[in-house]
Amino acid sequence: MDLFEHQARELFEEHGISVPRAEVTDSPEEAREIARRLGGRVVVKAQVRTGGRGKAGGVRLAADPPAAELTARQVLGMDIKGHTVGKVMLARPVDIDAEFYVGYVLDRAAGRFLAIASAEGGMDIEEVAATRPDAVARLPVDPAEGVTPARAAEIAGAAGLPPQTVDTLVRLWGVLVREDAVLVEVNPLVRTAQGQILALDGKVTLDDNARFRQTRWGDREPAPEDPLEAAAAARGLNYVKLDGEVGIIGNGAGLVMSTLDVVAGCGARPANFLDIGGGASARIMADGLSVVLSDPAVRSVLVNVFGGITACDAVADGIVQALDSVRPTKPLVVRLDGNNAARGRAILDERAHPLVQQVTTMDGAARRAADLAHAADAA
Repeated sequence: MDLFEHQARELFEEHGISVPRAEVTDSPEEAREIARRLGGRVVVKAQVRTGGRGKAGGVRLAADPPAAELTARQVLGMDIKGHTVGKVMLARPVDIDAEFYVGYVLDRAAGRFLAIASAEGGMDIEEVAATRPDAVARLPVDPAEGVTPARAAEIAGAAGLPPQTVDTLVRLWGVLVREDAVLVEVNPLVRTAQGQILALDGKVTLDDNARFRQTRWGDREPAPEDPLEAAAAARGLNYVKLDGEVGIIGNGAGLVMSTLDVVAGCGARPANFLDIGGGASARIMADGLSVVLSDPAVRSVLVNVFGGITACDAVADGIVQALDSVRPTKPLVVRLDGNNAARGRAILDERAHPLVQQVTTMDGAARRAADLAHAADAA
């Protein structure tokens, strides 16, 4: 269950993470009054469950209350990646000295969490991760040990974050644990000109299995507005639509995120995030391919699986099922490694589908998928 930004910042405040003063409304007239209460000059932010709001025009600065009303009127009703803006949040602007990125995400395949942090946060964090992956630190977190001040200091040090962020890293882990989250991130976490550490934006995804403990957010997840995300949700898939041309399927959030980075590093854009999980069946694999191949923007698909709980032969069976039911017209690049990888590769070799290619390394598979996508665009 994805929370809106204003809901995420509510959790941050409850856990002692500093955020700018802000209020939420669905009325342009009320936006004027909120701006007046906040001091006049405000940032107007669209409230939708998707990223890229800033580049889409969903985050704007208003100089005074009348401008806040006009800006809210313009932003309300906008379509941002298939999401209609129904509410806006107005926040006090901040004098920013530096922007950072921090987050924790569940890595299902590894059975642990992954801390991700960078000293170069903000709207271009995806470009930073793609072009300079060494600027983004990724450190495992043992759920049993959690993020202690000492571990938080290691994360901050690895990412080049200032020591003042250590307390926020500890508190952000508290949000994840106490609120049953599988993802928490702050982008940007900023240091103000006065030296204060503030969370300017937040994303929180709660574990659906813990919904009975998180009734404050409602007992039902709103239906996704994007039709592909809705189709994936109906199948129980952890899928997020992106703006690229290479479909991505992997097992484990850490592996999928690394795959996104490698594909971007090959000059292509990922079309989605799809994690089939650590214990995915052949049916889940087939469902995932069906959703990804349904995206008209997809030019090629990269299936990157490291067999653990999910054995590679089960993944291969799922791919064969999908090939028989979906009848794809787009090429698939498959990289299988780990548990039963040889058997999985043999299953795909036996099927000998003309659109399926196997590559043994992640870098090589990503490069091949990117080349195929570029060739399709050029055709």
